[in-house]
Amino acid sequence: MAKATTRGSGSTSPGSRSMTAAARAAAKRSERVRPGTAVLDAPRPAPVPERVEAPDDASQARRDENQHVGPVVAAEEATAAAAASSARRERRRGRLCALLAVLLVLGLAATAVLAWEYAEGRRTDSARAQASAAARKAAPVVLSYDYRRLDEDFAAARGHLTGSFEEEYGRTTEKVVAPTAKKYHGVVKASVVSPPGGGEPATSVVSVSPDRAVVLLFVNQVTTSTQVTGSRVDLNRVRMTMTRTPDGWKVSAVDAL
Repeated sequence: MAKATTRGSGSTSPGSRSMTAAARAAAKRSERVRPGTAVLDAPRPAPVPERVEAPDDASQARRDENQHVGPVVAAEEATAAAAASSARRERRRGRLCALLAVLLVLGLAATAVLAWEYAEGRRTDSARAQASAAARKAAPVVLSYDYRRLDEDFAAARGHLTGSFEEEYGRTTEKVVAPTAKKYHGVVKASVVSPPGGGEPATSVVSVSPDRAVVLLFVNQVTTSTQVTGSRVDLNRVRMTMTRTPDGWKVSAVDAL
């Protein structure tokens, strides 16, 4: 008969020991982490220092180049900015000079125009006086004749004429005036009327330019001939066109009004 194996109270089985160890571990874990309690931070690992690599020759060369290029670029930019500013100043100066040149040209042109107008005004005033005097002198000669000296009278008259009117006067006196004057012993004496109180003969300048003027004259013609008893007085208004020539002012047209 086999003997029954009896274990004392102080002895435990391997399974019981495993369960007891597990229970103790669980209890320790529950004590370490309980609801409502802050979890203690686990110790942080020490920072790992960054790895500093020694620069190679190419990197060092690039850094050295950058250190030298930076000031050069800044200097070049400053030079470019100064050049651009100088160019702007030059352009402004150029525009100002151009504007001043235009104003100067306009001023000179205006001065020239004013000077020309002043000179033309002076020439016109001079032409007015000269043409009027020439007309007063020419009218008695051109509008008078005497049958006893027609050639001399017509030649004297032609000395006051110019242009086509001189030719027209020659044809008229030769074909009309001379035959009639010789036939009827005609004598015509013309004179420019003077004011009753004396003074310059009555003339008026209708229009004038430096080289041409139209003068209105009041002319009396006293005619005698075999066809007229005594003498006849004709009160005429005569318009003479006067033209400046190298020999002075001459009559270029005569119209009886």
